Amino acid sequence: MNRVRVRQHVNPLAIKYQKPINPIDWENIYVDRNQPLLLDIGCARGQFLIEMAQLEPKCNFLGLEIREPLVEAANKMCSELGLKNLHYVFCNANNSLKPLLSSLPKGILQQVTIQFPDPWFKNRHGKRRVVQPELVAELADYLPPGGTVFLQSDVKFVALEMCERFNENTDFQRQNKEWLAENPLPVATERELFTLEKNEPVYRAVFERVSC
Repeated sequence: MNRVRVRQHVNPLAIKYQKPINPIDWENIYVDRNQPLLLDIGCARGQFLIEMAQLEPKCNFLGLEIREPLVEAANKMCSELGLKNLHYVFCNANNSLKPLLSSLPKGILQQVTIQFPDPWFKNRHGKRRVVQPELVAELADYLPPGGTVFLQSDVKFVALEMCERFNENTDFQRQNKEWLAENPLPVATERELFTLEKNEPVYRAVFERVSC
């Protein structure tokens, strides 16, 4: 994939990112919008989903990213590869999940991944981190019982905070008490590979949407 130069950090609380995205006509996006859906929040350049979509043609994949040039480049690559089960959307996930997911068939969302989100190291920037209680609650609204959320980060306090947010919501239950030693998915992100090549740890956990 061609490299697009963008700012590494984007403040999701900036005024320009406060307007939710408009609903999307999914009939014009996916060949079959009734296929199970995997949602990747913060998909960056989208390479993870490119590989997943090729491996799993009977699933649909949706990547959300707040840096518009990355989304444009990823959708261009998707089109060049002829992938009809993958789409990328430029938006702020913290205010756009409802308009995006409410227009899809109920129960179609099966899995969510949040991988290596921007850590925003300073305490005063905590509200800029993607996993907030409101986001967790919205995911609970659209994931059916048995649906899963896969979290991973190379920053331990970020991984702990993400897990804490999901633990606080009674609609979710952690599948594993300890950090996962292996990635349960067949594809690793570029950040994951970079981290492992340096022999540095990756903190992983899976949460399941449970019945009320």
